[in-house]
Amino acid sequence: MTRIGFAYNQKPDDSTRFEGRLDVPAIEELTKGFSRANESRGAVAAKPAPMRADDAFAEWDSPETIDAVEHALSSLGDVIRLEATPDFPQQLRDARPDIVFNMAEGLTGQNREAHVPAICEFFGIPYSGSDPFTLSLCLHKARTKQMLQFYGIATPRFALVESLAEVRAVRRGNVLRYPIFAKPVQEGSSKGITERNYVRDGDELVSCVAQLLEVYEQPVLLEEFLPGAEFTCGVIGNGRDARVLPLVGMNFEALPDGALPIYGFEAKWIWDTPDEPLDIFECPARVSDSLRVAIEQVTLRAYRALGCRDWSRIDVRLDAKGVPNIVEVNPLPGILPNREDNSCLPKAAAAEGMSYDELVQSCLTAAAKRCGVRLGRQKRGRR
Repeated sequence: MTRIGFAYNQKPDDSTRFEGRLDVPAIEELTKGFSRANESRGAVAAKPAPMRADDAFAEWDSPETIDAVEHALSSLGDVIRLEATPDFPQQLRDARPDIVFNMAEGLTGQNREAHVPAICEFFGIPYSGSDPFTLSLCLHKARTKQMLQFYGIATPRFALVESLAEVRAVRRGNVLRYPIFAKPVQEGSSKGITERNYVRDGDELVSCVAQLLEVYEQPVLLEEFLPGAEFTCGVIGNGRDARVLPLVGMNFEALPDGALPIYGFEAKWIWDTPDEPLDIFECPARVSDSLRVAIEQVTLRAYRALGCRDWSRIDVRLDAKGVPNIVEVNPLPGILPNREDNSCLPKAAAAEGMSYDELVQSCLTAAAKRCGVRLGRQKRGRR
């Protein structure tokens, strides 16, 4: 029977999950831009819901997701939970799994998403998903864009700033065209990405970047804001077998009146609630065949150029001429099991007729094939 290690990070309970980096005033200040960014155009902005005190654990998974993934994996072997705590290396040595299904995001450091795969490699244990280099590369948005540029893959023009002096130099030199979108260079799950990050002039740029530098203590990516439609593209497989799942289109008209056309922290964690869900996703996206093919082609080019494996989620946005640009690459995608949670990869898989279990299993199956690991199914009735 195949022994499947299951590496994950579980969110702390509600009493402690938001302790740490941000306090309430800081994150409220970050999101004040919702109304400010729209006042000049006369829009009626919705009042943001009360902000949570911290987004440090936004990328970690809930017990519900962890249970759902374990259930999906259990038909392929005996599942051994390996929470990515400080004693993970010893847990891994003691468990001696045949292969590890990895969904651990890590918490600190610029290589945090690479920690579990690197430890697996150290012990010679196969694992699912991309390797440590690709995970670290894709977590750093500027390095990702540099690699895309090298391969001639369309991505918005950008600059990386590490200090106020550098952002003032960008402002003086007119390096980028406004509007500009600013975001922490190494965060996921829309951490640090709010409506305030949309800046229209130099004064707003300096103020926004100063706040981001102070709060997130990392460089800030400045990116020319593309005005076109946005899509999320799930990819499964390796080599010639890699394929793009049905496209998920962003329906920005579902956002509150006056909201900017971005899928940021407010849309993901505040406005989209169980009582008032946002109908923000359209899957499959209603696009022409030629545009769908263009999006799929640029998605697969990015997937292969960056060394992604087994599965990924890639965000694409159209520029003013309708050309698909790669905005972000996530080789460790979120997979929330509840359809009401608007998790893009499961939504795309469902549109192709795949169940949640089949989606999770497809990743491990692709990894096992790549690594030469034989997966053994359990007898009926066992878990």
